[in-house]
Amino acid sequence: MCGIGGFFAQRPVPAPVAAAMQRALRPRGPDAEHASGYLHNRLLHARLSIIDPRPEADQPMVNERGDVWIVYNGEVYDWEAAANELRAAGASFRTRSDTEFILRGYEAWGIDRLLERLRGMFAFAILDARNAKAYLARDRMGEKPLVYACMDDELVFGSLVRAVLPFLPAELRGLSPEAIDAYLAHRYVPAPRTVYSHIQRLENGHYLEFDLHTRKLAKRRYWQPAPEAGSWLEALDESVRMRTIADRPLGVLLSGGIDSTVVASRLAQQRLTSYRTYTAAFPGSDMDEAPAARETAAALGMPHTAIAVPASLESDFSRIVAALDEPFADPSSFPSWYLAREVSREVKVVLAGDGGDELFAGYKRLAKHLRTARRGSFRLPIPLRPALEGGKLAAELAMDWRSAYSLRFSGLAPAQRAFLQDAPRLSSWVHWREPDLEAHGPLEQLLALDFANYLPEYILRKSDLCTMAHGLEARAPFLDHRFVQRLLALPPQERYTRPPKLLLRAAMDPRLPQDLFERKKRGFNPPLRDWLRGGLAARFDGLGKRLQDLTAGQLAARPVDAFARHYAGGAEPLAEQVLQLLILDESLSQLSQVAH
Repeated sequence: MCGIGGFFAQRPVPAPVAAAMQRALRPRGPDAEHASGYLHNRLLHARLSIIDPRPEADQPMVNERGDVWIVYNGEVYDWEAAANELRAAGASFRTRSDTEFILRGYEAWGIDRLLERLRGMFAFAILDARNAKAYLARDRMGEKPLVYACMDDELVFGSLVRAVLPFLPAELRGLSPEAIDAYLAHRYVPAPRTVYSHIQRLENGHYLEFDLHTRKLAKRRYWQPAPEAGSWLEALDESVRMRTIADRPLGVLLSGGIDSTVVASRLAQQRLTSYRTYTAAFPGSDMDEAPAARETAAALGMPHTAIAVPASLESDFSRIVAALDEPFADPSSFPSWYLAREVSREVKVVLAGDGGDELFAGYKRLAKHLRTARRGSFRLPIPLRPALEGGKLAAELAMDWRSAYSLRFSGLAPAQRAFLQDAPRLSSWVHWREPDLEAHGPLEQLLALDFANYLPEYILRKSDLCTMAHGLEARAPFLDHRFVQRLLALPPQERYTRPPKLLLRAAMDPRLPQDLFERKKRGFNPPLRDWLRGGLAARFDGLGKRLQDLTAGQLAARPVDAFARHYAGGAEPLAEQVLQLLILDESLSQLSQVAH
């Protein structure tokens, strides 16, 4: 795990610009940082050393001839057999790192064949002076982030928006109005947008090719999910086993839910029970999963630690928002950040259960929305009426059925977005990108939307940012692409059940409680009311004016303040939306300081 960045320029780039980019990457890689390249092309790296922590495996890594460089963030698994093929063909390895495997694989196979053979999570840049090409690639599922900007025949990239921003000239640092509205709608900015008009996010399963002669940039998708015959349980066990390989201490993030319990169960079945499990605890809350997680760990014979989430947030609010890079308003980011901070004191790698809900239709919102599936593309020409709250029913009837799925999330309703932006109409009802998966039935359509947007740009972005803020690497066995493709080959009636995930009974350790699949899904919800009516309440003062200034008038001061007053007066259902506005305020304030 690491932070990567760099630029392919046609002019000398001032040293303070490269230093600012490197500084932004530093929290992701506390163990080493270096930069190298040739002419005006520069690669930057901040390293969290997990495999082969010796200096010989530091990055940027270059071949013997000094004409191919790589910077890389992630972990590639099960590559040793392919490395032996390369050795047999004459390649010489100086390290035990997967970084060098990617470098040697690119030299031997080229970019397309290399990507076919990578199994894991990654974002990397390769600079090839032999062929005057540069490549940027992001993994299939979107576990690792990669953003970039292309302007005036130059390309800059990084793991974070904040690492790319220093390279942009002042006139290209404007916010994207569509991205601001997307954030209000979805609580995040879906790829390929970022909050800045001139910075883009590379979609999962894609790579970029930049020709250093013609200065042309091309984007290509290299992976399309496809069914694969074979045992899904064998693929899951293989995925779990591969993700335990590390030269640093490893643990397991364990909740009271099914997905992380399955991961722990498969470890136990492979007699790997020495790994400590960790859970975020909310003492006194009915959302606290710590007792259930403790029960699971005890049944499996795994050591366990419950980490209490602080009752007050204000002292860390700015730091957590900074770790989230750009506006991002999942409330569970805050307990995730605290959990990662404490876990990182003992281990440097954790296994997690991310992806199970998207693969097995585990979200409650799916069943609710499917009740209206017969409506299809039917919609009523209902005019948008800006409103402080409510308006979801009218919006649902004015949207096609698939777009109306966005209303099942906790972002701001279209009427609220129009109210806050003092706008008679919106630029778009939703800001999702179209799915990669071909979907036929209603459930499959919704899952395809989640798989293309919610999973890579919300769930996995949160996991990456919160863990890497503390130098902690998170690995998700459910997101192994071979396992995913085995699931795609299953009949829908086996994969999608009520209650959800009954297929996973076969993966559960027999010592665990048999009622696990019937338990109510709790989620990972923090004590928002205590936070908003406690230390964060002082941030309501002047919120409207600040957001109006920060968004160049896109959000209007008077409605923002009215929204905050309405919540302060007792409108508790607006808690998550008010938190969105506080995060937007803090995030844009921080970014404006980076930009200047």
